[in-house]
Amino acid sequence: MRIDYPAIARTIGSLTEGETDAVALMATVTCELHHADDRFDWTGFYRVTGPEMLKIGPYQGGHGCLVIPFARGVCGAAARTGETQLVPDVDAFPGHIACASSTRSEIVLPVRNGDGDLIAVLDIDSDRPAAFDEDDAAALEAILTSVFQRPGVA
Repeated sequence: MRIDYPAIARTIGSLTEGETDAVALMATVTCELHHADDRFDWTGFYRVTGPEMLKIGPYQGGHGCLVIPFARGVCGAAARTGETQLVPDVDAFPGHIACASSTRSEIVLPVRNGDGDLIAVLDIDSDRPAAFDEDDAAALEAILTSVFQRPGVA
């Protein structure tokens, strides 16, 4: 089953309408995305909790790394650069952190609030190589913008 981005965007929009708590929003987004596509083996957020530091937030799937510095891995690269990381082969990514040995590819997107502050990254891992493409990136970026860049999201 491949995700229907317009439908999932409507569902997430409806479920999160009026909510401003970032963790509640992350939990809802994670749940809806994770169960919408069988490519998504691990889906979750790493929250910015201090200078140059990410800590695991709401997620679905097996265990994840608890702490990731901005200087390490795909999640760190997304946080450090502010750009979506589309990685077709994690073994070819310099400094990849193997939180799960089954991960073959991943996409990581920066998450900003309405003030433009980086509050987290969304990490989606797949046990399939080259599972994600630019269409996934664009659709996921649009969902994150609509949910987290609302007024009052903290």
